[in-house]
Amino acid sequence: MLGVDPGSRITGYGLIDASQDALRYVASGCINTRGGAFPTRLADIYRGVCDVIAEHAPGELAIEDVFLSRNPQSALKLGQARGAAIAAAVGADLPVYEYAARSVKQAVVGTGRASKAQVAYMVRMLLRLDAEPAPDAADALAVAVCHVNTRRQAAKDFCS
Repeated sequence: MLGVDPGSRITGYGLIDASQDALRYVASGCINTRGGAFPTRLADIYRGVCDVIAEHAPGELAIEDVFLSRNPQSALKLGQARGAAIAAAVGADLPVYEYAARSVKQAVVGTGRASKAQVAYMVRMLLRLDAEPAPDAADALAVAVCHVNTRRQAAKDFCS
């Protein structure tokens, strides 16, 4: 399971294995764009996600949805960064799942108003990590955890 926290400058990614009852950390990191022209940064995001997919062969991609921003230009750029990551996933025939930031925080921390620090702390605890990952990687891992929890709950509801 690959989680992605898109950003126009830094895109976090996090991979977890949920094949057993417990979640297991696989890898995480950040795709740092080279700066410069915006289309070049989108290409960096696309290639970076393609590289992660090629290296780890996840079965699904979960990505954070665009949130409403006071700055429409920022929201537009974030949407384009998401599009680059989604295009990489779709090009690799991965199913894509989208989650609102509030839903991710709710699934990981228990409240939709959790701070980035609270999310990072809970990711560290849930995945039994020795240290907190970089903020963008922690957010991506949180998206992956949210997806796994959502799928497990849906399966429970279906079987009930």
